[in-house]
Amino acid sequence: MQRTTSVAFVFTLVLLDMIGFGIIMPVLPQLIMELGQLTIDDAALWAGWLGAGYAAMQFVFAPILGNLSDRFGRRPVLLASVLAFGVDYLLMGFAPSLWWLVAGRFVAGITGASFSAAYAYLADITPPEKRAQSFGLMGMAFGFGFILGPAIGGFLGEIGPRVPFFAAAACALANFAFGFFFLKESLDPENRRPFRLASANAFSSLKELAKQNRTVLWFVAALAMWQLSHLVYPAVWTYFAIAAYGWSEWQIGLSLMVVGIGSALVQGFGIRLILPRLGETKAVVLGIGTVCSVSVIYAFVRTDWIIYVTLLVGGLQGLVMPSINSLNSRAVDARSQGELQGATQAVGSISAIVGPPLYTIVFAHFVASDAPVIFPGMPLLLSAGLALMTLALFLYARLRLPPAETANA
Repeated sequence: MQRTTSVAFVFTLVLLDMIGFGIIMPVLPQLIMELGQLTIDDAALWAGWLGAGYAAMQFVFAPILGNLSDRFGRRPVLLASVLAFGVDYLLMGFAPSLWWLVAGRFVAGITGASFSAAYAYLADITPPEKRAQSFGLMGMAFGFGFILGPAIGGFLGEIGPRVPFFAAAACALANFAFGFFFLKESLDPENRRPFRLASANAFSSLKELAKQNRTVLWFVAALAMWQLSHLVYPAVWTYFAIAAYGWSEWQIGLSLMVVGIGSALVQGFGIRLILPRLGETKAVVLGIGTVCSVSVIYAFVRTDWIIYVTLLVGGLQGLVMPSINSLNSRAVDARSQGELQGATQAVGSISAIVGPPLYTIVFAHFVASDAPVIFPGMPLLLSAGLALMTLALFLYARLRLPPAETANA
């Protein structure tokens, strides 16, 4: 019962974070334009910098929160982060100027770094051979949040552009209250280790983790490359769908909902059915093979029903991150799970800084009126190439693991 309640809290934490992120998506441009008295193009530039600031804060604070959770336990870090989520959304909802909004996004980047403690919590309470399934719950929460958030935000945005922020704050504060009364600590005192601020950064953390097992570095590199590959969708999908398919806003919204459904199905049910039969290694190969296949279909096919079916099947790429995370968590001891997840999230934040401008520049080059070849699908093919690099890094890391750690992988 205790484990079920704890898993439910971590699942809800990620779900509410994604719902909160999704709730504000439909109204954030309008609020930016209102606060800054900006045109839509200038508002887009501000939104880009807000996203970069969010990722930069995660890069700095993910290792700190991960290390703090190794020292003081997962519970206080998770609860503090959830409480800060609520304060952040209130700050943004009451923002009288654009700079308040900037401050809110920076706070969101810090609190969003709590995912490192959330993954570590799941690693604490789950046997090594079942961690991929538990990590898959995180992806399921992302999927459900991506379905519910924009729909709720669009509805509430009709009332006013600030209402979705207050709704997101209410979700976070309710989650804090639930966790305060029901969440139990997962890290035993004997498995805790001292906190050192000087080493609470991605590079120092990876250096220390490599002393236990250098394979960690290769798995983290694979995860970062995978995140860089996957960022093509939030970066250019909307623009690509307009340029390549001529879709309306309604069709684009429907496509995002289908993506969320596919992701939730795979993460929530597919991982429990597929992973035990395939093992982590074959699951990663299947997920990356799916990405490469669907990217080619997106880039060259122009039949709507085929695209929507492909979006649903593309949910199989959700097998990749939980599988790699599961193998990586086995490479270090119980005392270092928070440090590992913090370093992983921080390195992934570098991808979140690099990815959007990379894909938008490539997209702009291949849709410009003077482009030698008009081909809006080029960012998707680039993403597929990066996915293949992920596979190479993963397989190399997999070969370096001792047989005892990959018996069922």
